[in-house]
Amino acid sequence: MSISFVRWQPWQEMETVRRQLDHLFEEMAPLTRDSLSTTVNRAVRVPAIELLATDNALTLRAELPGLEASDLDIQVTREAVSIKGIKQSPFASIPTVTSDAKPETPVVENAETPAPHLYRSEFRYGAFHRVIELPVEVDPDQVVADFKQGILTLTLPKLHHDRHRAVKVALEG
Repeated sequence: MSISFVRWQPWQEMETVRRQLDHLFEEMAPLTRDSLSTTVNRAVRVPAIELLATDNALTLRAELPGLEASDLDIQVTREAVSIKGIKQSPFASIPTVTSDAKPETPVVENAETPAPHLYRSEFRYGAFHRVIELPVEVDPDQVVADFKQGILTLTLPKLHHDRHRAVKVALEG
C-alpha cells in the first residue's frame, strides 16, 4: 500500500474561490464601468440620485417610483441627507407560483372572478435606506421638499460661510 502526498497550495485555492465569486457576481448583475453605480444601487434597493450645486444651495433629486410621500422618512443634517422608505408589494396576499407548477385553484366565494396568481415579478419591494454625504454644510431648517411623479427634489440652502464669495486679489507689479 502506497501513500501519496498532495502538496497544499493555499494561494491557488484562494484564486479559485475568487474566480467563483467573480463568476457569481457577473451572473447576478453584469457590470460595466459606466453602469456600475446604477446596477449596484438597484441590486441593494437604494434610489438613484442627482446632486447639483449653485452659489446659494444644493439640489438633491432622487428617483423613487411607485412610492407615496407617506412611504418616506427624510432627515437632513448639516452634512448629510438620509432617505428611508418602504415599497409594499400590492400582491402580498396573492400566492406565488413557480413556472413549472400549476396554480392550485383556490376556493372562491364568487366563482365568476377567480383569484389571481403571481407567476413572475421583477419589481423590487421592501425597505431601503440611503445616506448621501453633502460636499458643503447646509441649513437643515430651511430645506424645501417637493415630491412629484416619483421624483423627490430637496433644495438645501448652503450655510452662509459655505457660499462662494469672490474676493478681489491685488497684484503687485
